[in-house]
Amino acid sequence: MKTVTIEGQLRTEFGKKATNQIRSQESVPGVIYGGAKEINFAASAKAFKPLVYTSEFQLAEVKVDGNTYKCILKDMQFDKVTDTLIHVDLLELVDDKKVIATLPIKYTGNSIGVKNGGKLVLKMKAVKVKTLPKYLKENIEVDITNLELNANLRIEDIKADHMEIMNSPRIPIASVVMTRQLKQEETAAAQAASAKK
Repeated sequence: MKTVTIEGQLRTEFGKKATNQIRSQESVPGVIYGGAKEINFAASAKAFKPLVYTSEFQLAEVKVDGNTYKCILKDMQFDKVTDTLIHVDLLELVDDKKVIATLPIKYTGNSIGVKNGGKLVLKMKAVKVKTLPKYLKENIEVDITNLELNANLRIEDIKADHMEIMNSPRIPIASVVMTRQLKQEETAAAQAASAKK
């Protein structure tokens, strides 16, 4: 799994003035929580970029004050006006502590429904899972090979070992719908059949 390394500095001063000072140096304040203690730090905005501006799920290795923390991104705040990153929340991964993470869905295979002229509609790009850090992975693979025309795949159809999927089981994640052309062909075939009678 991809890991982004972030070199940070421990924050010693807090409050608006200190925070503004950090941001004026093109750095972003952040917090690491979930471990033995909360770590307040700051790192350059550039360092956060590969972690923040991506749809991929990846780990962050944050080096602060001689220590290294393995984390996942939990939350981020952007400036309402300039849209620049202004704060990052990271969750430290502790081996025996379950975490909740959002993992992208990777659809694999060619659906039967699409081969028969249908159109694949992907309704969800990611799911929320609860698992131990060692089972976290870049994505969850969903095989759509057997997805037929006018059929749905739902959350409950996802097979994910050692993970509890937090989304509602009945939510559709992908479906194959009939295309207009296919509908017209079916209608034409039905009309031709009834004309022969």
